[in-house]
Amino acid sequence: MTTRENALLIDIRQVTKSYFSGSVETQVLFGVDLAVPRGDFLAVMGQSGSGKSTLMNIFGCLDQATGGSYFLNGVDTLTLSRNELASIRNRTIGFVFQSFNLIKRMSVAENVALPLIYAGVSRAKAHAKALLELERVGLKDMAKRTPNQLSGGQQQRVAIARALVGDPPLILADEPTGNLDTHTSEEIMRSFQQLNEERGITILLVTHEPDIAAYSKRLVRLKDGRVLYDGPSAEGLQQMNAITV
Repeated sequence: MTTRENALLIDIRQVTKSYFSGSVETQVLFGVDLAVPRGDFLAVMGQSGSGKSTLMNIFGCLDQATGGSYFLNGVDTLTLSRNELASIRNRTIGFVFQSFNLIKRMSVAENVALPLIYAGVSRAKAHAKALLELERVGLKDMAKRTPNQLSGGQQQRVAIARALVGDPPLILADEPTGNLDTHTSEEIMRSFQQLNEERGITILLVTHEPDIAAYSKRLVRLKDGRVLYDGPSAEGLQQMNAITV
């Protein structure tokens, strides 16, 4: 592993992505370069069709680039099989989604423990780790409840606990506050800041809301599948405000 690869959690170089329908090619990403050091807190913004969801899927090893390279934690993901991609997802990435994606028939603790069960951890150890993560997000006393007995904000905190249960170095959050009110959104974003600052977890979130992106350290703006801006969040958001005034 090179010094550059060791310093970076995410390193994508000249990544392209195309979708094919018969002989028709639709290119979505055009030579994207992005380096994310360990411990970064990055927000990705862009209008609908900018390529941010496609890029997030590549980050999460849910899809693979058509061209270029993507190193995740020093591993060249474009060389991995489907099973190997699933394994690196389980070990390296915690996912937080807009719709929470909790299983309604399972208890809160069972939902949080699920990634460990998939990884082959015993149910007893997985349950104990789930309770620890629930305690960290302030929901240990709700471990036996089901998701439909919780508020939206509580469900998202359960989703964060589930994302953290395997101690991944990276959290990918796709519009994590999209279904939440303003006050609850602020609480969730402060939780992400705390995870980043106190536990050193790298946070990468996709959002279309400038007030949510403002919680991040760094902003990447996409337009038509290309990086339009990559720099400090405060400066990037000021540029956006200047354009819209």
